[in-house]
Amino acid sequence: MRVVIRRLVWFAAGVTAIVAVSVAVGYAQQIWANGYGGRSSPRFPTKDTFNGGFNFCRAMFASDRREKTGWATDYPGADINFSIRLSELTKADVKMQRGNGVGPGEEEMPDPVVVRLTDDELFKCPFILMEDAGTARFDDLERLRLREYLLKGGFLFVSDYHGTWAQEQFDEEIENVLPRKQYPRVDLTPPDHAIWHTLYPVTHIIQMASIMTWRRTGGGTIERWNENGAPPDARGIEDGHGHLVVVMIHNSDIPDGWEREGEDPEYFYNFSPDSYAVAIDIMMYAMTH
Repeated sequence: MRVVIRRLVWFAAGVTAIVAVSVAVGYAQQIWANGYGGRSSPRFPTKDTFNGGFNFCRAMFASDRREKTGWATDYPGADINFSIRLSELTKADVKMQRGNGVGPGEEEMPDPVVVRLTDDELFKCPFILMEDAGTARFDDLERLRLREYLLKGGFLFVSDYHGTWAQEQFDEEIENVLPRKQYPRVDLTPPDHAIWHTLYPVTHIIQMASIMTWRRTGGGTIERWNENGAPPDARGIEDGHGHLVVVMIHNSDIPDGWEREGEDPEYFYNFSPDSYAVAIDIMMYAMTH
């Protein structure tokens, strides 16, 4: 199988930091809000999907229990909104098209896709997201293909998994993909690592819960699965040559800051600028290193 993973020169060439993340609320009319996530069928790549622009890729996996909604947590609203902000806050060539099946009517929208870990199309995604990954169970072929993907230049961002059970389960699964004896684990606590200076200066990982938990608890930032109220932690995995290939942010629902940004102004101001800063830094680092 021919590998088509590339570091996408267009991404590195055009990044700009002129626009602050906090101005995003001014563009709320372009952003999906209120109930768009978790209710749509997965949109898989077609022969016309990958044409040189950026497509947000979300990884599909099986869950062995219910916490959130497994791989589809915040889908597709988070993917759409992040793609829009990436196109506005950087010079990234985000692929846009009309009538793409993820938005209503003929409005021009980003073209995010879902990929199975066994799909050949996985190798056309320079970056994949996994949410609620603390419920994931991979089979042997998925482990093999994910390892191949990561060692051939791919990048995995894991977020929105909470508590010791979820962390232990994902650690077990990723250990079967990239054993720590060969592939070192890295503490990515901000601000020292270069990843947190790619575009926005990230000094800490904000602790944030889903908007539902935030509302139910009167402004709480800790999900109910975080049984001991532990703070967020950020860790990475290197490929054996010093290159980060996995970033894991535990105990923080970073993608809900994208999905829900147009739904509640208070939630937006409290969480969305930080959640975009963290994710854009990760994305840009993945594309340029």
